[in-house]
Amino acid sequence: MTQDQWLILTILTATVAMFLWGRWRHDMVAAGALLACVVAGLVPTGEAFAGFGHPAVVTVACVLVLSRGLQISGAVDVLARNVLPAQSGRVLSLMALMGLGAFLSGFMNNVGAMALLMPVAIHLAQRLELTPGQVLMPLAFGTILGGMTTLIGTPPNLIVSGFRAEAGLGSFAMFDFTPIGLAVALVGVLFVALVGWRLVPARKQSGIEGFESGAYITEVRVLEDSKAAGMRLREIEDELADVDAQIIGMVQKEVRLIAANPGRMVHAGDILMIEAEAESLKDVLSILGLKLEEEVKPEKDEAPEEDEKTGATASRNEDSDKSAKQEDGDEAEAAEASLKSGDVVLMELAVLPNSPLAGRSASDILLRTRYGVNLLALSREGKRSMKRLRSMAFQSGDLLLMQGPPESISEFASDNACVPLAERELRIPNKRKIWEASLIMLFAIGGAAFGLLPAAVAFAIGVLASMALRTVPPQQVYHAIDWPVIVLLGALIPVAGAMASTGTADLIARFMIENVAQGHAVVGLALILVVTMFLSDLMNNAATAAVMCPIAIGTAAALGVSPDSFLMAVAIGASCAFLTPIGHQNNTLILGPGGFRFSDYWKLGLPLEILVVAISVPLLLVVWPL
Repeated sequence: MTQDQWLILTILTATVAMFLWGRWRHDMVAAGALLACVVAGLVPTGEAFAGFGHPAVVTVACVLVLSRGLQISGAVDVLARNVLPAQSGRVLSLMALMGLGAFLSGFMNNVGAMALLMPVAIHLAQRLELTPGQVLMPLAFGTILGGMTTLIGTPPNLIVSGFRAEAGLGSFAMFDFTPIGLAVALVGVLFVALVGWRLVPARKQSGIEGFESGAYITEVRVLEDSKAAGMRLREIEDELADVDAQIIGMVQKEVRLIAANPGRMVHAGDILMIEAEAESLKDVLSILGLKLEEEVKPEKDEAPEEDEKTGATASRNEDSDKSAKQEDGDEAEAAEASLKSGDVVLMELAVLPNSPLAGRSASDILLRTRYGVNLLALSREGKRSMKRLRSMAFQSGDLLLMQGPPESISEFASDNACVPLAERELRIPNKRKIWEASLIMLFAIGGAAFGLLPAAVAFAIGVLASMALRTVPPQQVYHAIDWPVIVLLGALIPVAGAMASTGTADLIARFMIENVAQGHAVVGLALILVVTMFLSDLMNNAATAAVMCPIAIGTAAALGVSPDSFLMAVAIGASCAFLTPIGHQNNTLILGPGGFRFSDYWKLGLPLEILVVAISVPLLLVVWPL
């Protein structure tokens, strides 16, 4: 062995050890390995940061941004509501949930897909009378399996494609991973849904994000194209039964109806007062095509409502009348413009006992005009008011669901003695944004799949279009990117290049062939798959792919066979991390909510990994012949 080979092996061994130790973040370890290689002269100083311009790194960053667009537009929520069965049994429900997670993971970041579907999984667990973990673990494994099906499904696939291009064989196409990845995903989903979920330990949940804040009362307006227009109240309540929401009143033709007849017809322009949990609001809006009342620009000639029972005009003091008029003026329009600026969040605030809000309403304090924020809903534990939301007097202890720019909500909270409780990840459906985000992703995938543009360029154009159309507000673009993953990839690509340039990868490959595979190509292929899978269970999957790709190419060259099947084995092995909570971010996400221990994963993960190996090796030999 040469001195350079000793050096790179020492650095590589230390890097893997640091990954396994877990004291430092993966991106810190990768950066340290890169700098060590530069100092040792294994990577030229001029190429030290070339990895950050690698097409795989650029594509990963762009896919994360486009995935964010699909999340915040509500596209995934609409898809989940239409695809998942509402009343089916355990097997069919788990199969549908895992299938949806796998499908989404093929075209967006699988961590994003997992995060979006976690609330759905927890709700499903309650309906099926299972512990949250018994649904969360199958979902996590389903999203991991789905990432193997396309080029952009998971970072290891992009890394493998990049190494193939550097070997002079060209990049893998968008759906080159599909034949094997889809077969493995289908068998894996069927196994887990039919048998595997029973192997998941039934543990009590702990650490689920969020909190119980009681039901909110909110107002929604029926639009011209709303599904609710023309329906009777009892029909609307039937539609809302699955999301635990109920109608407690309505405003029709400026008359407030406190206990409306269930047979009353609902028309466009009517306002429904609905009681629902905060997490259910998006479903209420999207199921019936409704609009939050505070997001609808008020009519300038809007008259005060009459009470159905007394027929009297609702009394308002002089200040409230002036407030209503002012909010319909130019200042209100300026406030609305700030709400359309793009950087808008939903946040829960609690009204403190000494708050100046006590006894005053949103109209009294000129909420929209002064602060440029909306009051979307109000939760008052144990009490229910039939007043309109904007004229309801606040009380200490109320929970307010506010919409607006973060700095405006913070100013309101500071001025009025309110304390922020949580920033709600509520994705209010927007049909136009859903179509725009979906079409941008579709065109980016199509441009890469049909070879019209390199993948990195196609998805970069998609990001630019997302910013221009504001499906991802420009202020959120950089927040959408998982920078530790980008740093890890950009740093390890030159390190992997040093393994190849010093001949270390070939040295390791020859050792494996002579001492384990003993010249048998099929045994060598299975060995690469198993070793990659084992390393991926212990360290980051992208790092595993970067380390194993040079070894796979060297092994194929030493055996005199095509490297494609060996690179595909690396892609499969790097994605299949089912034995530990640290092998994949999705496994880590469910650790707390599922109440799992470190040792719980292998009980389902080990049979699943054996199944993956048993299916993958024969398929690799058929689809990518040696």
